[in-house]
Amino acid sequence: MKKILYVITKSNWGGAQRYVFDLATAAQAHGWDVVVALGGNGVLAQKLRDENIMIYHNASLGRDISFGKDIKSFFGLYRLFKKEKPDIVHLNSSKAGALGALAARLAGVQKIIYTSHGWAFNEQRSRPAHVVIWFISWFTALLCTDIICVSDFELRAAKRMPFCTHKAVRIYNGIDLAMQFSSGDTIRNAFPTGVKITGTVGELTQNKNQIALIEQAKQNPSMYVAIVGEGELREMLEQKIKEYGLEERVKLFGFLPAAEVLKGFDVFALPSIKEGLSYVVLEARAAGLPIVANRVGGVAEALDVDLKEFSLERMVEKTFKLY
Repeated sequence: MKKILYVITKSNWGGAQRYVFDLATAAQAHGWDVVVALGGNGVLAQKLRDENIMIYHNASLGRDISFGKDIKSFFGLYRLFKKEKPDIVHLNSSKAGALGALAARLAGVQKIIYTSHGWAFNEQRSRPAHVVIWFISWFTALLCTDIICVSDFELRAAKRMPFCTHKAVRIYNGIDLAMQFSSGDTIRNAFPTGVKITGTVGELTQNKNQIALIEQAKQNPSMYVAIVGEGELREMLEQKIKEYGLEERVKLFGFLPAAEVLKGFDVFALPSIKEGLSYVVLEARAAGLPIVANRVGGVAEALDVDLKEFSLERMVEKTFKLY
C-alpha cells in the first residue's frame, strides 16, 4: 500500500487547507495510507479526524519566521518522515515547503512534491525580503522532485527558476461543479430589505485586502458589504468599521462555508492583492454571480477559463498521476 504524507503549515480553513483535505480524502478513498502533518488544531484538523485520517500535530509549525520554532519544526518533520517512511511527501505552503523539503531529502524520501498556492515572493514586501524569499522558494523547488502550480501565472514564475523548469506542472484547483448553494438568508437578513449587497469570502489577512471594501463603503453611502471569514485582521477591520460609522452597512460574519452565503450576495468581490487560484471565485462563478476582482495571480484564469477545467475530479486525477 502506497503511503502519502501531506504537510501544511496552518490548520485553519483556507484554500491550501481545503486542497489538502480534498486530496487526502481522495487518496484514502483510493486505498492509500494517508497521514497529514500540520500546525495548530483548527478546522482542517477536525475535518480530517472526522474522516478518520491520521494527523500529526507539529506544535512549532507556524507561518511567522521564528528561528527556534523553525528548528524544532524541521527536526519534528525529519523524525516523522523517518518513522512513517512515506513513499510520497506532498508539501503545501511556503514554510512547510522549505522545512519539509529539506527534512524529506535528509530522511531519504524518494518522491517530494510541493504545491505552490501562490509564490510568497509575489507578496508586497521590501526588496531585500523579496530577494531572500525568492531564494528560499528556489531552494525548496530544487529539493523537490515535482512542483505543482495552481495557475499558469504561478507556473511561469516556477519555470524562471534555474534547473526547475522540468519539474513544474500546472494543475488547477478543483471544485464540485454540481455543488448546491443555500439561500443566503444569513446574509440577506442582516441588511435592510432590497439593498444591493457586495460580498466577499476569505481569511481576514493583508493579502485578502478586505479593508479596500470598507474604504469603498466609506466613500459610497449606498454600498452594503458582507465580509465572511476569520483571521488575524478581524480586530483592525472591526475598528475601521466603527471608526467610519459603517456598522449598519458593513458587517463581519465570521467563518461560514461559501456555499451557505454566496446566494446572499448580489455581487461577489475579491479585492485580494495576492492570490494563487481562488476557490471562492470558482464557486461564485458556479453560483452565477457577477464578479468584481483584482486580476492578480491566477484570478484572470479563474475568471476566463472554461469552468469545466476546474472540476475536483480533474484536479485529483492529474495530481494522482504524479503520485
